[in-house]
Amino acid sequence: MKYLIRSVFDFFLPRFCPACKTKLGNQVEVICNNCFFSIQLASKERLQFEYEKKFVHENLISGFYSHFVFEKDKALQHLIHSLKYEKRFQNGYFLGKQIATGLIPFFNEWKIDLIIPIPLHPIKKAERGYNQSYYIAKGITAITSVPYNQKLLKRIRNTSSQTTMTLVERKDNINNAFKASNEKVITCKNLLLVDDVITTGATTSECAKVLLEAGANKVYAASVAIAD
Repeated sequence: MKYLIRSVFDFFLPRFCPACKTKLGNQVEVICNNCFFSIQLASKERLQFEYEKKFVHENLISGFYSHFVFEKDKALQHLIHSLKYEKRFQNGYFLGKQIATGLIPFFNEWKIDLIIPIPLHPIKKAERGYNQSYYIAKGITAITSVPYNQKLLKRIRNTSSQTTMTLVERKDNINNAFKASNEKVITCKNLLLVDDVITTGATTSECAKVLLEAGANKVYAASVAIAD
């Protein structure tokens, strides 16, 4: 039935691959197969390297997983861009499910109690209309059955864009930008922070610090992609 409904929608409102712009037709996926299989997977070696580089020294993130490697002007960037700026919510759900396929072995080890999407400041969320990480978290929950909660962490400072900032500048920019909102729920829990792309890890680490101070047992991190 869902394929029949999708076919009807595709007839009146055809969908196109966000990367190459070819018509998706009756495919349930949000990106064509050619573009999807062109996206670079993050190897175990790359994940270990990034974890040691971004998180080990601060001892805030107990484990880390990213499914893809972010490449500028490639298919994944277009897919994430359409999620963040074109209200393609299904893209986030799809990417969340992709993350979950690789996360399942880690979940058995990490014993995650709750998934928390990295929050946007209310002003930015109002401008965009939604938080893209929320849809990614929903996709992970759909596969793992681990619940998500977007109310446990709030962004209380509307920070500047960090795209061109150095690591030191990012840490200063994001300092004291978050606040835990329900310590009773957080206390003694193993939490998974979810974001679209992790670059320096500054935002993720700041969120972990706040959650640990609020009583979390351990905080882990996952993202769609890892970037240099």
